[in-house]
Amino acid sequence: MPDDENAAGASPWGSPPATPQRNVTTYSSISSSQSPTPYQYGDREQGNGFGQEDSGIDAFRRPNTASSTASTADYAPSEPSEPSQQAGFSSEAGVSPNAPQQQAPPQGEAPNNGSSNTPGIQHAQQPRRPPGPQYKLQAKITGLERTGKKDPILRFDVHTNIPKFRTTQFRDVRRLHSEFIKLAAHLISANPNAIVPAVPPSLTSAGAGTDEDETRVKALMQRWFNYVCSNEVLMMDDEMVLFVESDFGYSPMIKRKQPATGVRRKVLKQFAPPPDDTPELAEARPIVKLFYLGSMDAGHKVDRLVKSRRGLGLSESDFGVKIGAMSVQEPHQGLANAYRKLGKIIQTVGDCHAAQATAEATTLGDSFQYHSQDAFIVKETLTNRQLLIREFLQAQDNTRSKTNAADRLKASSSVKREKVDEAIAALDEARNTENELYQKTTRVTQNLVNERRKWFARTSADLRGSIRDTSGECAA
Repeated sequence: MPDDENAAGASPWGSPPATPQRNVTTYSSISSSQSPTPYQYGDREQGNGFGQEDSGIDAFRRPNTASSTASTADYAPSEPSEPSQQAGFSSEAGVSPNAPQQQAPPQGEAPNNGSSNTPGIQHAQQPRRPPGPQYKLQAKITGLERTGKKDPILRFDVHTNIPKFRTTQFRDVRRLHSEFIKLAAHLISANPNAIVPAVPPSLTSAGAGTDEDETRVKALMQRWFNYVCSNEVLMMDDEMVLFVESDFGYSPMIKRKQPATGVRRKVLKQFAPPPDDTPELAEARPIVKLFYLGSMDAGHKVDRLVKSRRGLGLSESDFGVKIGAMSVQEPHQGLANAYRKLGKIIQTVGDCHAAQATAEATTLGDSFQYHSQDAFIVKETLTNRQLLIREFLQAQDNTRSKTNAADRLKASSSVKREKVDEAIAALDEARNTENELYQKTTRVTQNLVNERRKWFARTSADLRGSIRDTSGECAA
């Protein structure tokens, strides 16, 4: 791929969103590192956190999932195993196994500054690693085609340097609004470690065919595109390639389902949530649920207010017409002019109330309804994480039972070879399953911590902007 297409500053539209620079790892001198601790966690937790020699309770501990404050550093084993203690005492008494230490020269002898280089100098002389490729995916909405009440067609251009795509630029890609909904549904089910925003509606309260409606739909879809294309997890999904490159419509190739659906999901929600060592996410779900219910209720109340205000505007307009009609039958010229002017004033007030109702529905009502749908997606994403933690705890119990069965088989006097093979295979399978769930739970938790903060900030800013727009419309 050419270098000019990979350049972070190159943009097909002038000002693309800035791509964050990755941290470049540098090697510091070993002499400046801290002294090794007597307990080396690296020796204990070989094999992704599961001890190979220690088959006690510590071998089946909860995963150190990420939290807002470094929760992985807070874990301390209650009873370190004997190999770890021996390693720790040997590192205190002798030479550390992790970092070589230089002995001070005896008194009266000069330090040896010959041709032998210290390890710190060797590390300092190593060249820096070049930064990895900075992948980007940018999409720009260029048009909206609407024919009556049918599903509108959105036209957009795409620019990317991701190797999965067959080229770097795609012009005039056409997708139905329903295809965006299909893509979002796939991203939600296939990426439990990311929060996918809800797809904005294809029609606003401003009315189909109006310039205000087209402007708002394009702006909302552009904002949705910007978030999805800037997310490092979502932009690398394989369905994004199919969504952009498909010639005749789009339909997900792989249809994934939620971890639990239907009655089973409702039953699991009735139980108490599993133990969670990430308080930031444990406290987020009740808050998101309250926000979901509150925004939905507020949206319904705004809808009732809009209907009442529109009814008031229609009644005032009708009343103004009737007042103006009285001027025809009035013989007095001055009173007839008064009836005519009063009728026009009442009609104008009715038109103002109708316009105010439309503005409130467009700026505030649509915003509450959208954020209610968005909060529901966030709530279900956090629920999926709790179901994943519950599944991991079940895998821990299964591994513990398989280990106990293997221990009983080891202690028995007469052992058959077939039973030994079955016990070893079952134990290996249980450990592999537990290891996979541990890694998945850790990855999901670490990503959702950052996603939660972004969602809270984005939602707060959007609601403040909606309230500000409503106040400006009412004042105008």
